[in-house]
Amino acid sequence: MKKEINTYNPYNGDKLETYTLNSNEDLINKLKLADNTQKDWKALEISKRIKLLQNLANEIDKNKDELSELITKEMGKPLLESKAEIEKCNLLIDFYTINADQFLQDDIIETEAHESFISYDPLGCILAVMPWNYPFWQVFRFAIPTLTAGNVGLLKHASNVTGCAIAIEKLFLNAGFPEGCFQTLVTDHNGIETIIENDIVKAVSLTGSEKAGRKIAELAGKNLKPSLLELGGNNACIILKDADLRKHMDTIVKARMQNSGQSCIAAKRFIVVEELYDEFIKQFKSKVEDLNYGNPLYETTTMSCLAREDLAKILEEQVNKSIDLGAKVLIGNQRDSAYYQPTILTNVTAEMPVFKEETFGPVAAIIKVKDEDEAYKSASQSKFGLGTMVFTSNYDAASKRISEIEDGAFFINEMVKSDPRLPFGGTKISGYGRELSKEGMLAFVNKKTIYINK
Repeated sequence: MKKEINTYNPYNGDKLETYTLNSNEDLINKLKLADNTQKDWKALEISKRIKLLQNLANEIDKNKDELSELITKEMGKPLLESKAEIEKCNLLIDFYTINADQFLQDDIIETEAHESFISYDPLGCILAVMPWNYPFWQVFRFAIPTLTAGNVGLLKHASNVTGCAIAIEKLFLNAGFPEGCFQTLVTDHNGIETIIENDIVKAVSLTGSEKAGRKIAELAGKNLKPSLLELGGNNACIILKDADLRKHMDTIVKARMQNSGQSCIAAKRFIVVEELYDEFIKQFKSKVEDLNYGNPLYETTTMSCLAREDLAKILEEQVNKSIDLGAKVLIGNQRDSAYYQPTILTNVTAEMPVFKEETFGPVAAIIKVKDEDEAYKSASQSKFGLGTMVFTSNYDAASKRISEIEDGAFFINEMVKSDPRLPFGGTKISGYGRELSKEGMLAFVNKKTIYINK
């Protein structure tokens, strides 16, 4: 009997589509196709791969409205944010269209040899396990550099955005990428284990939770295959006494509330020095209250539901446990199905879930500290390591603190965000490896040493 999955609109609960899971035979056939395709794909001139990137950008641009609506219907983010996500995918393509050839050039190394250099050869077939919160961007930041380097890709997407996964494969095919270069797998966790164990798959990239990361790392390690993990985060947003709140408050609120708070790199802990605390609370609360909740398909909507009701329930439980430990609700803490009201908690301490865990939704935990030293100490008090942001007028002083933060990113007077030009990734239980920039293009290549003597 064939297994099926359904997708639902989280805003109204309407059923969207039913999809049949790939059988084991389907999965094996997809693996074989990927393997056969990669033999020719890796031999294709880089200029021809880049031309296909340009075709892909055109396909995305042509279908932007339809794709944006699909994102919103499947995972609930406001339509304007869905459009921004699609547009960011094309910025990524533009970056690698310009830089891929240079990134993949041999590196000449002067030695005693007649000639010695490093070449960058694709590993082969790479599996990507991707999340629902940015269903196009997360996939594209894996696929574009990975495929352009000469690899082929297999995508196991989150089941609630299966329509997005299928649409992405269609984009690659319509752009002229060879069949088998990028394939979507509609499968479950058992299917993933079978795929990773198959010799055709050479490496795995996962963006997801700590739990998922540990499982994928275990499977990859058992099979001696490299993995790249981009996992959860509990980013600190430090507000120092000289921060220009009027200038930066829109950015500070966006850092927590964008995508209804469902972002690994969102600001989750707001660490505020006591001299500015009252003014920060006043301005932050006012901006949060101005968010416009409604149907995510309306362009006036700035805050919508979470992607699934179970996610809202988990967030509600984290907040209530924190309240039991002494946190105070300034605003919010109301749930209706998958909607969770934007919430501000004060009197937050380090033993509370909203301080030490990842809260995946619109909850801001506010921590009052005495001074700058205590702020940086509190920010570092985390098992996560994706990023930290600092708001201050003295950016020179903040720059001297960079080495105190162990995270993968340190942003001054800006929210932590991904940029195609800069490497992206974390430390500690936020994962390992880097996506984007040149680092992302070389994530799944064999850095081969070549040594030639006459």
